[in-house]
Amino acid sequence: MEENVNSAASITDGKNAGAAPKPKKKRTAWNYALSFFFKLGLTALVIWGLLTFVAGIHICHDNSAYPSVKDGDFCLTYRLAKLRQGAMIAYRQDGRTRLGRIIAMSGDKVEIFNDYIMVNDYGISENAVYPTSPEGSAIAYPYIVPDDHVFVLNDFRSDISDSRTYGGIPLEDVEGAVVFTMRMRGI
Repeated sequence: MEENVNSAASITDGKNAGAAPKPKKKRTAWNYALSFFFKLGLTALVIWGLLTFVAGIHICHDNSAYPSVKDGDFCLTYRLAKLRQGAMIAYRQDGRTRLGRIIAMSGDKVEIFNDYIMVNDYGISENAVYPTSPEGSAIAYPYIVPDDHVFVLNDFRSDISDSRTYGGIPLEDVEGAVVFTMRMRGI
């Protein structure tokens, strides 16, 4: 009778109750190295994709955005941000990345008088520390911003290396909206 109990127990234990367990495959140093380099490559690919298509890292090399962004500051940009009037952006011009503030969008009419800016016949309210002057502008006012362009002014308005010199900045040259600034000077 004991034999029947043992045979019934072995049937209920599972399908391979009588079979010997398979030994686990030992991982070699080669397997660990392969796994490590695969994970490292995948991480590098993800970081490259993020920094190419989603975010950008810039170091400000001039004072065109002073006092918002100073020379030597670290800026993080978001390439997928919806651009709007008043946003600080990074853009490419003359082979350099510059920082500026969007004053007008495509189709807007811009007029600059001494210390006063009008967009679409309305004066704009801004916290510019430096006065805006049309002196030295290479464009004529009123200026209509072309399609797929933005009109950008430096926060340091005495530096006219912005849309007053270049006209509208093409959207394809915009690197993204500045979402984070870190002071690097003096660290």
